[in-house]
Amino acid sequence: MDEIFLARRFEEYRTHLLAVAYRILGSGSEADDALQEAWLRLSRSDAEEIENLGAWLTTVVARVCLTMLHSRKTRREEPLDDHEPEELVAGPEHEVVLGDSIGLALLVVLDELSPPERLSFVLHDMFAVPFDEIAPIVGRTPTAARQLASRARRRVQGARAVADRDRQREVVDAFLAASRGGDFAALLTLLDPDVVLRVDAAAVATGASTAFGARAVAETFSGRAKAAEIALVDGRAGLVWVVGGTPRVVFDFTVSNGRIVAIDLLADTNTIDLIGLQLQP
Repeated sequence: MDEIFLARRFEEYRTHLLAVAYRILGSGSEADDALQEAWLRLSRSDAEEIENLGAWLTTVVARVCLTMLHSRKTRREEPLDDHEPEELVAGPEHEVVLGDSIGLALLVVLDELSPPERLSFVLHDMFAVPFDEIAPIVGRTPTAARQLASRARRRVQGARAVADRDRQREVVDAFLAASRGGDFAALLTLLDPDVVLRVDAAAVATGASTAFGARAVAETFSGRAKAAEIALVDGRAGLVWVVGGTPRVVFDFTVSNGRIVAIDLLADTNTIDLIGLQLQP
């Protein structure tokens, strides 16, 4: 097969292959190295015998990445600095991959997995590669490869839950500071444009009212919430107004993509009693 034609075919799959390598390795420079090695192997092979070039290249890149992960683990036994996940930089194909990035936080979690766990999870859950095809790469049976991915998935889901809770706490902390300080602009940055403030009947009796949209909600809270305290509301960061040791109003926040999309003011004592409420330092 003509080398120029082969190079063009390889370029057709470059973005996909880069995404696979980056998610397995967590390093833009190493992902580039993996693609370079894949190209070398392709150029030395009998390409005309390859029935499915995309699948063949994905398998080759995965094998190269697995070798690199094993090498990385071996180096960690020596007195060298640990590998740190890095972001992709420069280049249009890198920008495409970053546009669908799994994020550095998840890469850190993936970096704690064993190489077979990481590869099985990434190939199956992120690229829908069947376990029958993953098994030969990791040297396991399809059932064992499935178990590797399942074990990795549980750890990733747990890490995501922790990250979501931490992010919610950051947003609620910032909201409380902006509210107390009367920082209207800061409140707007924390609120989704279509945020809604909902209040129950007991909260209405105290003078609270429903509000829709970022400006209306920001105006409601700007310069207020001075007596509110951080609390866990059913396990998520929220606020509570306590009088004489008794919770009077609970501020239940819904956060999505780093912004507040809903705030529920709950003042009904029966509802508050049913909420898992825990004051936070």
